[in-house]
Amino acid sequence: WSGDSMALSAGDVPTMYAVLANSLSADEATRHPAESALAQCEPRPGFCSCLLEIISARGSSCREDVRLLATVYFKNSINRYWRTRRDSYGISNEEKDHLRKNLLLNIREENNQIALQLAVLISKIARLDYPREWRDLFSILAQQLQSADVLASHRVFMVLFRTLKELSTKRLAVDQRNYAEITSHLFEYTWNLWKSDVQTILQNLSMLSQRNDLDSILEQSNDLILICDRWLLCLKIIRQLIFSGYASDSTTAQEVWQVREVCPTVLSAIQSLLPYYSSFKDKQAKLWEFAKRACTKLMKVLVTLQGRHPYSFVHQTVLPATVDFCLNIITNPEQAGASFEEFLIQCMVLVKTVSECKEYKPSATGRVINQSAEPLSLEQKKKNFAAVASDMLKVVLPGDRVVLLCNILIRRYFIYTAKDLEEWSENPESFHHEQNVVQWTEKQRPCAEALFIVIFENYRELLAPVVVSILREAMSVSPPLETDVTSGMLLKDAAYTAAGHVYYELSNYLSFNEWFHGSLSIEISNGHPNMRIIRRKVALLLGQWISEVHSFIIVLENSKHY
Repeated sequence: WSGDSMALSAGDVPTMYAVLANSLSADEATRHPAESALAQCEPRPGFCSCLLEIISARGSSCREDVRLLATVYFKNSINRYWRTRRDSYGISNEEKDHLRKNLLLNIREENNQIALQLAVLISKIARLDYPREWRDLFSILAQQLQSADVLASHRVFMVLFRTLKELSTKRLAVDQRNYAEITSHLFEYTWNLWKSDVQTILQNLSMLSQRNDLDSILEQSNDLILICDRWLLCLKIIRQLIFSGYASDSTTAQEVWQVREVCPTVLSAIQSLLPYYSSFKDKQAKLWEFAKRACTKLMKVLVTLQGRHPYSFVHQTVLPATVDFCLNIITNPEQAGASFEEFLIQCMVLVKTVSECKEYKPSATGRVINQSAEPLSLEQKKKNFAAVASDMLKVVLPGDRVVLLCNILIRRYFIYTAKDLEEWSENPESFHHEQNVVQWTEKQRPCAEALFIVIFENYRELLAPVVVSILREAMSVSPPLETDVTSGMLLKDAAYTAAGHVYYELSNYLSFNEWFHGSLSIEISNGHPNMRIIRRKVALLLGQWISEVHSFIIVLENSKHY
C-alpha cells in the first residue's frame, strides 16, 4: 500500500484481513510491520468500509479475534476521523452514509464481545450524527425489534442502551427535547416487553427450581439466559428514559407518570425474585448469580428514580411500600432470603436517601389548601408534596420501628465479624482502606453507619437515650481490663462507633470525663494485641470530645502503646 490519500476499496479487504491477523501475532517481527501498516491506512478513505466488510464476514474462514480487532480499529477511527478536520481527509459523507446503513444490518452478532463493540461504535456515531444525519436511527431499530428473535432483539437493546446512554450526556436544550421525543416513542414498547419477560423468567425459574438436572436443561436452551440478559438491558433502558427523558421533578414539581407505573412493578419483581437467591445458591451458579444481580439492579433503579424524581415517588403504592420493604429487609434479612451484601446496601441507601431528602421535609406553614380557582404555584405544589411525603413516612416509620432500626444497625451491622477480624489481622492497611476510605455505598458497615447518622439526625431526642443505653450495656458486659475478643467486646466497639458518630447530642445523657477516667483511659493504655479493636475506637472518641477533656493528654503521654 502506498500513497496516504489513495482510497481503499473492496479489493483491499483480503490484504486488510491478513494485516489485522498479523498484528495479533505473538512474533514481534510479524506484528510490528502489520501495526505500522494499519497506522498508515487509518486516515485513508475506505478504511472503515474495509473493516466493516471484515466484521460482517461470519463463518469458519474468518477468525473471531480478527473481527473483534476490526471493531476496535473502527471505533478508534470514529473518534479520530468521523468529524471533518483540516489536517486529515476524514470520512466522506457518502462513506458515512454507507457505514451507518450497513452497521444497522449487522447488529445480530453472535459473538458477545463483537456485539458490545458494535453497540459502542454505533452509539459514538449517533452522538455525532443524530438527529441531523441519522434521523431514522431509532425507527430502524424499532422495526428490527418487531420481527426479531431473542438474540437479535437482545442485540438491538444492547445498541439502544449504549446509544441512549451516550445521547443522555448531551446537555443543550435542543438535545434534551430530542431525548424527550425518543422517550415518548420507545418507553411503551420497552416497558411492555420488560413486563412480559419478567413473567417468562419467573415461570422458568419456578419450573427449574423443582428440577435436579438444571445444567443439562440450560445447556440445551440458551434462550433463557439471553432473555434474562435482555430483560436487564430493558431495565437499564427504562431507567435511562425516565431519568433523562424528563427534567427532575424537584425543579418542575411536575409528576412523571412513569415513576408511579414502573416502581410498584419493580418492587413486586424484587419480591418474586428474592426467594430464588436461596433456592439456586448451591444448585445452579448462573441462575443464582442472575437472581442476585437482578435484585440488586432492580433496587438500584428504585434508588435512582427516587433521587431524580422525588415528588413522583410520593404515591401510596410507591414511597411507603418501598421504604417498608427495605426496612423489613434491613431488620430481618434472613427471613426475606436477602442476606447478601450488595442488596442490603441498596436497601440501606434507599432508606437513607428518603430520610434525608430535602423535598420531603415539611414546611413550617404546612399544606396549602387551594380555595381559589387559580392553579397552585410551584412553591405551593412543592409544599403539598412535602406534607404528603412527611405523613407517609410517619406512618411507615413510627417511633418503635425507629428504635428497632437503631438497635439493629448498632447490634448487627456495626459488629465486626470473624472474617473482618481475620482480614484486619492479615492486612491492616487494606482493611482500614475498605472500612474508612472507600465510598460509603460500596461496603455494608460504612453504609450502615451513614444510615445510622441520618436516622439519628431525624430522631435525635428519641434515639440519644437508646444509644447511651446500648453503650452502658456494652461497658457492663465488657469491662475495661478485659482482653479476650468476646461478643461483649465487639458490642462495645459497635457502641463506641455509634457514640463517636453522634457525640454532639450525648453530653446531656452522660459525663465524658467520668467515661474517660473510668474506661477510655484504661483501654487506650492497655497494650494487649486484642485491644487494638477498642483502642482504634477510643482514638475516634477522643478526637470527637477533645474540647471537653483536659486531663487525657497526660495519660496519652504516659502510654507507650498508642
